[in-house]
Formats: sequence, structure tokens, C-alpha cells
Amino acid sequence: MPLWLYYTSPWPFVDIDDEVDPARIKDPDSHLPMSAEACVHAQTPGQEVCWCKYPQAFYPNWTPRQQKKSRIAKIIEKRKTDSSTIYYLDVMKDGMFISGGKRELRHKTLDEEWFYIQRTRSKRVQVRALFVSGLSGAALQMLGSKYNIEPFFFSSTIGWIPSRFQTHVVPHESDHITITLNFIRSIQNPTTAPPTPQSSVASTIYRVPRTAADLIIDTQAPLPLRSSNLLLLPDQLAVHMVRSPTANTIISLHPNTEHQTTRAEDLHTRVHLTGTSVYWSNIFRESPDPTFVFLSLLWYALYAWDEALEHLYNHLCFLEMEVLKTNDIEMTQELHVIRAHLLHFESLLQDFHKTVMFVKDTPNPQMQPVVDGVVDEEFEKVKERSASMMERECGNILLEIERLERSRQMQEKRLKNVMDLGFSSVNIEDSRRMKTLTEAAVKDSAAMKQIAYLTMAFMPASFVAAVFGMNVSEINPEGLMDLAHYVAVAIPLTIVTIWIIVAYQIQITESSIRDTDDSQAEPSSSHTFYGYGKRTADGGGNGVKVKELDMWDRLWWPVLLMSSIVDKIKRRRQRASKTRIQAVMHS
Repeated sequence: MPLWLYYTSPWPFVDIDDEVDPARIKDPDSHLPMSAEACVHAQTPGQEVCWCKYPQAFYPNWTPRQQKKSRIAKIIEKRKTDSSTIYYLDVMKDGMFISGGKRELRHKTLDEEWFYIQRTRSKRVQVRALFVSGLSGAALQMLGSKYNIEPFFFSSTIGWIPSRFQTHVVPHESDHITITLNFIRSIQNPTTAPPTPQSSVASTIYRVPRTAADLIIDTQAPLPLRSSNLLLLPDQLAVHMVRSPTANTIISLHPNTEHQTTRAEDLHTRVHLTGTSVYWSNIFRESPDPTFVFLSLLWYALYAWDEALEHLYNHLCFLEMEVLKTNDIEMTQELHVIRAHLLHFESLLQDFHKTVMFVKDTPNPQMQPVVDGVVDEEFEKVKERSASMMERECGNILLEIERLERSRQMQEKRLKNVMDLGFSSVNIEDSRRMKTLTEAAVKDSAAMKQIAYLTMAFMPASFVAAVFGMNVSEINPEGLMDLAHYVAVAIPLTIVTIWIIVAYQIQITESSIRDTDDSQAEPSSSHTFYGYGKRTADGGGNGVKVKELDMWDRLWWPVLLMSSIVDKIKRRRQRASKTRIQAVMHS
């Protein structure tokens, strides 16, 4: 099943070829006995099902098989060993931000933390934000049970599946929206950064390529920028928001992953600093819509994108200078890796744009105009003002995303220019080498020509020496042979040699030129020697082809040659005769 269908299909994490348990079809309520099983956890008044029965007790179609396939079961199974830290932040109705501190969720404090989550919040609290560091099984089940969260939120976060959907919609009252957004963030390269008390690079240091030759085209892996010792690595914003009249809640998950993703403490601090902004404080004070707090989280992803693309731009400038200095093959490999990441960034920015449009097109049910019933004019004005601000803020983010996309396109074009420059440098270097080789060949040719001239100067003397050195009686009286025997042997041997060479190299061509007066082809032939004068149907357009000759035909090449010459003369006479006849007829 495609990843983007997990959160919309009615059968979560069930592929076409997966087997379906027949008992689940016959007895849809088979999960109820499991939900009624006793457990050791404390219960709050009115609580029907313990939080430890999540998710199947709340969502029956999430069977153990689906939980295992979505990797939720793996987290739940480690409930007794793993721990989580939850950072609380309250946004008051007057626009002030108050930190609620942090709570450690361990196996020994499960009941205490469950009652703490259930406690009633102050009426002055407009929105409560929870930043979960390290998604343990207990945190997953407690939050899912308390806020009735679709398990898709946790599975999408664990699997890094981009998602955005709305659930539990009650018109003019409440709903749930879930956003899982992947973006790019830049950090200092762990292999070069000095260690700090808060650094934890053990999970990343072994995955970072040491040199350009170690780079592979994997868009899910960090992209090292050797010019600035930075890494562009994937990050995630996983947020679930409950919008209701009395319990507006934002939950941000930060599970422990192999990458150095944004920590819950860091995002908690930055959202807390948002409350000190005069601009945002006015928005939070004028509008009761908790979606504006969610928009401030999207701005964090936007800033991360802006910094990452700026660092990549500086790296491209560095590569442009490097290409002019060297034509190393490793440079070409690095350019191709960066281009693959830029193409991946395009899809991530498109997903970012769709996420903002989803938030814009999914208004808070509380802020919808009332069609029937009593209308509070003052609250209606607040709704209109809130809708106008939401339109403005979403538009601002969309404009920034478009700016980022233009920057990405510009960098992709610059990268292509750098690649073309690299190839041009290689071609120029090859041309220089060919020029050097050509000059060396010319020098060698001149030397060989001088040797040939020197040899020609001595050839007459060598010939005379060879003649006078012949062992014939006319020159050497003591010789056993005379000049007549020499001629009798040399001339036939020369003729046989020429005969064999011509027999091996000769080619007889046949012509298929059609006469202008009839449609029959008149065969004609010509001969070529060593391909000289060879004509084909493709070359001259005269329909001439080479005749295939066997060994005996080649041995009798003088006969074929004379036959070809006679045939050629005959054809010329025929064409001349026809030409004269046609001239007489036309006259």
C-alpha cells in the first residue's frame, strides 16, 4: 500500500496479499473482551477502558497485526523500559505564554502521570501545548486515550509518512487535525563540531560520509556541505491539535530517531519565545482560535528551510570556484548527489505548500458562522476578524514558500551551470592533451620524413651494391648462375606476387541503373582496387553494389576484369546510341 494512503484507507496497514482473520469478520466486537481485561493501572472516575488497551480498544480495526506492521507494537512492547519527557506550555487568553515545566514519564510513575494528564486546566488557559520527547509506549497510549487520537498520527510519525487529515468533526464545536510534515534543517557536522554537554552524535556520526567519494545518491540521508562543515538533514514536524471550546490542545511528537531531529525542549523554548513577540501576542489576544499557535510551529519549519537553502547556496558558490581549479571525478559525483537532493527538496516544498493550504481550508468549527439559532454579534465580529487574520498569516507563509521554491529553482540552474562548467573544463583539458599529442606526432612525422629522405639518398648506392653483389657469371666470373637465370626466376615470382595481391584486394561492382525507356535493370559492372572508387547504393545513389566473389573467381580476376571493362564499354555505346536516337526523334 502506498505510504500516502495509510491515513485515508478504511483498513490500516493491510496490503492486498495480506491474510484477513475470519474471526474479525464474523465477530466485529471480538476486541471487547480484551478491553475488559483487568490491569494494574489506576483508573479515574468514569473511566471505562484503561489507557493500556489503546489503540485496539478505541479503534477495533487496529489489530495486533496492523500494530506490528505500523511499528506501533514495537513501541508499546517497550513500555516498561522506555521513558518520555513531556514539556508543557500554556497559552493564556490574554496572549501570555506560561511554561508548565516538564514531567518525566517512567514505568514507576505511570499512575501519577496519568492523573496529571487528566487534571482540569484553568479557565484562563486558551491552548495547552505538549512537547513529547522520546515516544515511549506509555506516552503513546496515555495521550491516545486521553485525547482520542487516531493511531495514524503515531504511525505516520514513526514511519516519517507525510500526512494531513481532519477527524472527529463536530459542526460548530470541535475537531481534530493532524499534520506530519518533513522538512530540511542544517546543523553543524558532528564529525567536526566540538562536543557539548547536550550533544548526542552517536546515531549520526557513522552515517555521515567522510569524503566526496563516499557520497551516495540517497535523499533520505544527510547531505554534507564540506565548504562549511554543515549537514542538511531531514527533520519532522509531527503535530496533532484538538480544537474544542474547553480543551484546545496541541501535541508535538519528537521520537528518538537515527537523525538529529529537533528536540522537544528546543521547540518548546522557541514557541515560548513566540509569546514575547508583540505581533504574535496581539494575534493570540484578539483571536481565540488555537490554530494560530499551530501556525507558529510552521514558521519554525520555514526558518529551517531558509537557513538550509542559504547554506546550500554558499556551498554552490564554493563548488563553482573549485570546478575552475580542478576537474576531479569526485567533484562530478558530488554535483550529481546535490542535484538529486534538490529534486527531493522540490517535493518537500510542494508538501509544505499543501500543508499550509490544508490549514487554511480547514477552519476551526468554533469559528464557523452560525446559520440557525441565536447569533452573538460581538463573537461574530471576532470570527470575521480571526478569519481575516488566518487568511493573512497563511498567505504570508505561502508567499515565503514560493520564495523558497524560486530559490531552489535558481540553485538547481546554478548547479546545472556548474556541471556544464565542469564538463567544459574536462573537454578543454582533453583538447590540450590532444594538442600536445598532435604536436608530438608532427615532430615524429618530421623525423620520419628526414629518415626517409636520408634513406632515399642512399638507395641508388644500395641498389648498385646489390647489383654488383649478385652471384652471376656476368659480374662474378666464379658465379654458378648467369643473369638469364636470375631474370627467369625474378619475373615470374613478381607476377605471382602481384597476382595474389590483386586477387585478394579486387572488388567487382554491379550496377542496377534502370534505363529511362524500360523498367528492366541493365546489369553493368566496374572494378575497384582496395576500395578505391568503390560505390554503393547509399553513397552515390546510383544503385551500385559490390559483387560477392569466391576463391576461384578471385584467382581468375584478369578474366573478370576484362569482362567488366568490355561490359562497361558496351553499355557506354548503347547509351550513346539511345541518346542519338532520342535526339533524332525529338528533332
